[in-house]
Amino acid sequence: HGGGAQSTDLARALGSEARFVEGRRVTDEKALEVATMVLNGEVNTRLLALCRRLGLPAVGISGVDAGLVQARRRPPVRVEGEMVDYGFVGDVVSVDPKVLVALMDAGFVPIVSPLSAADDGTLLNINAHTVASALAVALRAEKLLFLTGAPGILERPDDPGSVVSYTDLAGLARLREQGSLARGMLPKTSAIEAALQGGVGRVHLLSHDLPDGLLLEVFTNEGAGTLVVADVHALTPAEAAAGHPASALAGREVS
Repeated sequence: HGGGAQSTDLARALGSEARFVEGRRVTDEKALEVATMVLNGEVNTRLLALCRRLGLPAVGISGVDAGLVQARRRPPVRVEGEMVDYGFVGDVVSVDPKVLVALMDAGFVPIVSPLSAADDGTLLNINAHTVASALAVALRAEKLLFLTGAPGILERPDDPGSVVSYTDLAGLARLREQGSLARGMLPKTSAIEAALQGGVGRVHLLSHDLPDGLLLEVFTNEGAGTLVVADVHALTPAEAAAGHPASALAGREVS
């Protein structure tokens, strides 16, 4: 899970403003303290409380627990001609899913905060979509679903009605080239690409505010957000047997 909005609100209440570069949060020492309080504290605990209300046996962990996510501090990078130091932001090196497998085999639902740590114990803030993608690859998941503040991937960033229903890696590259992917959608689509390239079959991105959004996305022809696959022309045997056309899956329009 993420917690970007809550982190921004808490940082502002403490007298500092969040800074973003290409949709990614710059994390100095104060921002790292905020992220730790919000992600491992408020958000994770509230999600656990929600799971209790729903009767789900959930357990809260982070990327630090049992070495789940091994990370290294991101080095300064050049963005639009300027060197940017993201601070205490991590890049995923590897994932050891044993703790997740053990929890799930025991009947528990892991609720994962994306905070991780370097080998020297330095806490690192990692984008939640990046961590979710890495976990999905490590678990050999067939499907990954992102519930976000956006209704889906948009053809026109300022038009909520321009949701791309169905696309693939080539389509994402085209959208990036034409400038359709901006701000927070950049790390989201990078995570989608990493998941598909790592063997995840399908990635869905849809709004967390849409009533019955998950049911609509997974069980209806039209869906409720954006479905991304590696290649729209590479159908699985099951899809081919079901008669799905290569140009669109279950009635979705291709972008």
